[in-house]
Amino acid sequence: MSRQAIFSVANHHVDSCGTPPQIDDSTPNRYLGYFENEHGEQAIFIYDRTARKGTLYMGDAGWDRPYLVVDGAVPEPILGTDEQMWLAACWKTATRA
Repeated sequence: MSRQAIFSVANHHVDSCGTPPQIDDSTPNRYLGYFENEHGEQAIFIYDRTARKGTLYMGDAGWDRPYLVVDGAVPEPILGTDEQMWLAACWKTATRA
C-alpha cells in the first residue's frame, strides 16, 4: 500500500486567525472531514472513535480554538446552514455503528 498523500489543502485565512492544525491520518480509528464555503472559509472535523469525541476547527473562528462537537452540533461558534449540514453529515458518517 502506498503512503502517498491523496489530499492536501493550503490555509486560506490571514495570520491573525492563528496557526492551522496539522492533521494527518496517522492516528488510527479517526474520521476526518474538510469543508470550504464559497468565501474560502475553511473547517476541519475530527472524530476520534476510540474516545467518542468530535472536534471542529474553523479558520474564521480562530484555528487555535477547537470546538467540542456534541451529537453533530456545536453550541458556538454560530454556523451557517451549509456548515451545519456538512457537520451533521460528518457526525452521522463518523458515529454510525
